[in-house]
Amino acid sequence: MEALLAKHPPAKRLRAIGIDEVSIRKGHSYAIVVADLDRQRPIWMSSSPGRAEVEMDRFFYEIGTQRCREIKLAVMDMWKAFRKSTMRNAPNARIVFDKFHVLRHLSDALDEVRRQEYKRVNEKERKFIKGQRYTLLSHRANLDTEGRRSLQLLLKANRRLHKAYLLKESFGQLWDYNNPAWARKFFDNWKAQLKWQRLEPFEKFAAMIERHWDGIVSYCHPDNKVSLGFMEGLNNKIRLIQRRAYGIKDQHYLKLKVLTSFIKDP
Repeated sequence: MEALLAKHPPAKRLRAIGIDEVSIRKGHSYAIVVADLDRQRPIWMSSSPGRAEVEMDRFFYEIGTQRCREIKLAVMDMWKAFRKSTMRNAPNARIVFDKFHVLRHLSDALDEVRRQEYKRVNEKERKFIKGQRYTLLSHRANLDTEGRRSLQLLLKANRRLHKAYLLKESFGQLWDYNNPAWARKFFDNWKAQLKWQRLEPFEKFAAMIERHWDGIVSYCHPDNKVSLGFMEGLNNKIRLIQRRAYGIKDQHYLKLKVLTSFIKDP
């Protein structure tokens, strides 16, 4: 497998990379994985546990200064260590925060509203909320007939959850814009709908978006339209590799399996 990997090194010119973390064992133990988004394949994975800045620095050191300068786009979550290392080592790269990580924070906000409402309402109203976490957080298209009926009853019974759900569903439109000014107008209008709603988790989410706005709106530029779903799919594939091997404990072996997982047979 080492020889196979040696025949498929990272491209000499890397334009767009994706950076993510993957859980390698229980207890918040993570490894960093980096992919070439243009060629849609993983190209590097850390050999030791950790997602600190020094771990990220190793990737840039290993690919060399010239490749680092060629990188124009780096897609990642909002983890500070990834951002700082990339800005220092790849000075020509524009940071883009991954859509799926952002939406995960929004789903967490919706789930927090659900918990708050369950505590707030009376026993009669609680029956509409109890046991409906999956129903509320799933895409409507993924629900069966019974799930859609339960969702409709839940939203009808609780005004605050209804508003939070609609805000969550509409936010994904942000990534459809090709003009930063239009994207900003959309977000300002979205944020204005929070007024008087008493949705504190959503207010915290909006504040987080403000702090990271430059890395989110970067995707609106036409040159930055890369597949944001590839890293999410790669993470899922890594979890599948781990399950099939009943949990790979040797991180070096896991690294080889991941890096060769997208290599096509000759």
